[in-house]
Amino acid sequence: MTKSIQHDVVPKQSLSRRDFLKFCSLMTGVLALPEPLQKNIETALAAPARTPVIWLEFQDCAGCSESFLRASRPTAAEIILDILSVDYHETIMAASGDKAEAAKKATIDAGGYLLIVEGSIPKGEKGAYCTINGRTALDLLEEAASNAIAVIAVGSCATNGGLPMADPNPTEAVAVKDLVTDKPVLNLAGCPVNVVNITATVVHFLTFGELPAMDEEGRPLFAYGHLIHDNCERRGHFDSGEFVKNWGDEGHRQGWCLYEMGCKGPQTYANCPAVRWNDTQSWPIGAGHGCLGCTEAGFWELGAYNTADIQKFAPPASFAPVQLPDQHIDPGAAALIGGAAGLAIGAAGAAAYSQLSKKDGPKEDEPVPTDQEQ
Repeated sequence: MTKSIQHDVVPKQSLSRRDFLKFCSLMTGVLALPEPLQKNIETALAAPARTPVIWLEFQDCAGCSESFLRASRPTAAEIILDILSVDYHETIMAASGDKAEAAKKATIDAGGYLLIVEGSIPKGEKGAYCTINGRTALDLLEEAASNAIAVIAVGSCATNGGLPMADPNPTEAVAVKDLVTDKPVLNLAGCPVNVVNITATVVHFLTFGELPAMDEEGRPLFAYGHLIHDNCERRGHFDSGEFVKNWGDEGHRQGWCLYEMGCKGPQTYANCPAVRWNDTQSWPIGAGHGCLGCTEAGFWELGAYNTADIQKFAPPASFAPVQLPDQHIDPGAAALIGGAAGLAIGAAGAAAYSQLSKKDGPKEDEPVPTDQEQ
């Protein structure tokens, strides 16, 4: 770490050097980056320039904003005031009215900002179902995306329509990716999104100047590259056929698998088992309730207690079954077979040892030694 990072930027952030390095190490792990790249993250986060952010909310419950405000490493205040420049966010900004709109316009005119969108966008009745300051969400999104570097959709409503898009979708709600097609769009799915994944995405962008690698749904692989089922703390019970049958039964009290209670872990891609919630203290499955699959498109239609589809074969279904032999072998025969096998192995071992330990053969004109000479 350079002197400027240690003695200038870090104190301004009210962070000790130790805490700053711990955060950079955490982000390196969350992003699944090689350890040497931690230095790149340190340098990027200590840079004096801050990336502007415009955060828009449309058809949403503000749950993702609430999740963001519960950030702890660093805190939301540190992200807003020291790492980023959140120039517009209706829930948390101090300004209001004309001053708030003027701040947003100035950022859009200057360009070079990240656009974060929370909530779905209704197209029905020409966008009349969601208007802010007399303008539709359709109009506001088009304007804000026009000069953005990249767009980050946060939460299920923004990434795949969420609850507003559920059948019968009366407002004709759509996701951000359905409307923004000329800019890179990254989807941070979840209901709500985990703040750790927001922070890690921003850190990746600040460090490398680009969005992280994504899957076919536009979700970053570091957060949505593996099924919850593969890393679940109850996976051992699934493999052993130990399932909760009823809420509060003995299996439930023992922490058995929740698959038969409707857990969607086998068809849901997310890093919840690793990053968890409430400052890594717990998560739904750890608290005794099955995963609802909130990072997947159309999860509202899955049914909370319907059995999930298994996306990958579990070991018991793919390995050959273990069966007892049909014929009975008495102890005497087993001992005889074992003794014969031992003799055979012993003879083979002696021969191998002899080959490995014998001396080189005699040279061409050298007499072969007798047994006594050996």
